[in-house]
Amino acid sequence: MATAATALSLTEVAPAVLALGPAASRAFLHRSLVAPHRRPALKCHHSRPLTAVAAAAAAAAGDSPSTAVFHGECFVVGDNIDTDQIIPAEHLTLVPSKPDEYRKLGSFAFVGLPSAAYPTPFVAPGEEKSRYAVIIGGANFGCGSSREHAPVALGAAGARAVLAESYARIFFRNSVATGEVYPIELADTGAWKECKTGDVVTVDLANCIMINHTSGKQHKLKPIGDAGPVIEAGGIFAYARKTGMIASKSA
Repeated sequence: MATAATALSLTEVAPAVLALGPAASRAFLHRSLVAPHRRPALKCHHSRPLTAVAAAAAAAAGDSPSTAVFHGECFVVGDNIDTDQIIPAEHLTLVPSKPDEYRKLGSFAFVGLPSAAYPTPFVAPGEEKSRYAVIIGGANFGCGSSREHAPVALGAAGARAVLAESYARIFFRNSVATGEVYPIELADTGAWKECKTGDVVTVDLANCIMINHTSGKQHKLKPIGDAGPVIEAGGIFAYARKTGMIASKSA
């Protein structure tokens, strides 16, 4: 019964949040089984105008354009990083709504990557948090099974944004729905090949650029668009409550 109610709420919410970046993401997520347990969300610039419905909802909630800047070391991966590499299936028994298990989920982020290709772990052994605030990848990031735990694990580990050439539709949608990480598209192909794990980068969403301070190069980003306010609010349910599309928890 609870699952049916969740699906109904999202069906009612969906019209205001369908314009979420890549065209393939417009058939937005109809359910989310990950209960919220998140750190405070960073602000995100509304890089292009909101749809009429979303704009009206945002205005009613008092939203205003804002900027998000992420700065720190980056972790670089290649093409076709799948969800089993991000968080292997044996760790899906962890419940993100439980604080201890949420932190433990973060400690397992990217443990499925082959050590031969990625000798530097995303999360150091014995740690729960990663030193890398930004993940840079190639094409088809987040392909594979439709597990909401994938973006949640990255967010729990401390990552704030993923920059990739393209995303598997389900990973992009899950990132927005959970509000854990900003899935940002690189406008430049091959950017991940020009970056190395440990490079210090700044991601500026307002100006749609990523600056690699280590190499001195800049890379263009595609606007985050209408996904920004949803992620900023903490996910689709938090956004729906904020904008009054569904009742708040206290109602």
